[in-house]
Amino acid sequence: MYAKCGRLKDSHKIFDKMFNRNVVTWNAIIARSAQHGYGMEALHLFEQMQNAGVKPDEVTFVGVLSACSHVGLLDEGRQYFDSMTIDHGIIPKTEHCACMVDLLGRAGCLKEAEDFIYKMAFQPSALVWRTLLGACRVYGNMELGKRAAERLLELEPNDAASYVLLSNIYAAAGRWDDRAKVIKMMKDRDVKKEPGRSWIEVKSRVHTFVVEDRSHPQMSDIYAKLDELTRQIERAGYIPDMNFILHDVEQEQKQHSLGYHSEKLAIAFGLISTPSGTSITIMKNLRVCVDCHTATKFISKGFKGFEIYILEQVTYKLLNFAYNM
Repeated sequence: MYAKCGRLKDSHKIFDKMFNRNVVTWNAIIARSAQHGYGMEALHLFEQMQNAGVKPDEVTFVGVLSACSHVGLLDEGRQYFDSMTIDHGIIPKTEHCACMVDLLGRAGCLKEAEDFIYKMAFQPSALVWRTLLGACRVYGNMELGKRAAERLLELEPNDAASYVLLSNIYAAAGRWDDRAKVIKMMKDRDVKKEPGRSWIEVKSRVHTFVVEDRSHPQMSDIYAKLDELTRQIERAGYIPDMNFILHDVEQEQKQHSLGYHSEKLAIAFGLISTPSGTSITIMKNLRVCVDCHTATKFISKGFKGFEIYILEQVTYKLLNFAYNM
């Protein structure tokens, strides 16, 4: 529970005080350490688990493979995947295969990831294809991304996130006509993209934000703080990523729209509303965009007294920006 809320230190304190640790508790601490971005720590815990005589199960290896993915241990990930079957008799399931696709995708081995999918012993799930599609967006592999999207939309034709990922790939490549076709396909199929929202709990009250929000009673202070943050991170080297914004929008308007995304507003509010040393956890109903991910890294580096986390509800992924831990 603590780790899910971004309080990994507290979860470790409780784990360290436990006298009887079973496979469930080991799995929890391994998985959450990996989810928070502490891949090496997760793998070290896995070694401790085996040394303690606790037999790993299929859930354990999801955490282990995820840890390898987060820290880029490609060869080690391959070895753990093989060991799962050879040494432990565990048959890989969709979650394990998705972790391997994520591992290969993060490493830029997109063709190998696609080959891995076609060699799977069972029909690839939407999770597997969505993972590959996400990697194609990061590396700008348009052709493979198109193939992954086609497979994904066969399985989940009403999944708005898949259309958005594909349209972003086209946008980054400057293929605006193809992007327009994807948007039209969404409209023709009556697929609606859920508006992005971010929320943060401060003093037992939840505060919700949308892009360019003006409804919060402290909005003037929030915008002032965010403008200050933007100037600060730009001096540190941050450059707004405007690849995915419509090409017919003026450059200044593009930058303005990016600057006030919901998660940035929530972070600014968290910084002015909580004392230094606080763990700030933002909840986001959609994926965090590339620009907000980069900006949050810069913000976290500039505020050493804060630990910033963003939990993507759509992927159940906790993004760790706590550079001072």
